[in-house]
Amino acid sequence: MAAAAKPNLRIKFESTVVPALQEKFEYSSSMQVPRPVKVVINMGLGRAPNNPKLLDAACADLEAITGQKAVKTQARQSVSNFKLRQGMQIGVRVTLRDRRMWEFLDRFLNVSLPRIRDFRGLSARLSGSGDYTLGLKDQLIFPEIEYDKVDEPRGMNVTIVTTAVNDEEGRELLRLLGMPFRR
Repeated sequence: MAAAAKPNLRIKFESTVVPALQEKFEYSSSMQVPRPVKVVINMGLGRAPNNPKLLDAACADLEAITGQKAVKTQARQSVSNFKLRQGMQIGVRVTLRDRRMWEFLDRFLNVSLPRIRDFRGLSARLSGSGDYTLGLKDQLIFPEIEYDKVDEPRGMNVTIVTTAVNDEEGRELLRLLGMPFRR
């Protein structure tokens, strides 16, 4: 079996981002350079306990977007005000690593983000430990989703987990990868 070609974003990371970060932060080894570890895409569906078909449709959307099977998530504790019981299925999520992560990030940065209506750049706030979470209002920005088959817009959170020690390193890594932060 022939070895598959490296994803474009990974080639860019190895050829331009690593040397730039190594020069800026004065790392003694290229192994100290922060890198993306995984991408977690999560859809929380508050009305899922009342409508189980909503969960299946969200699962299908997430699988189409990522190319990987989605996992249904369960409520960790009961909340009586929301008529929620522990163990009820209330969302779906996918964790992407390695090749699928690089391919998703490439499509996300170069194809999906430019399709956001009235896009003026992303907030440059990170989590405090170099990770970045972005909330999306609907799934229609992804070209894999067929517009005619969407019953309702569903939002999702995209979290990019990095090995960065602090926000400054994480922000610079994402900026060099092509993340369009607001100025």
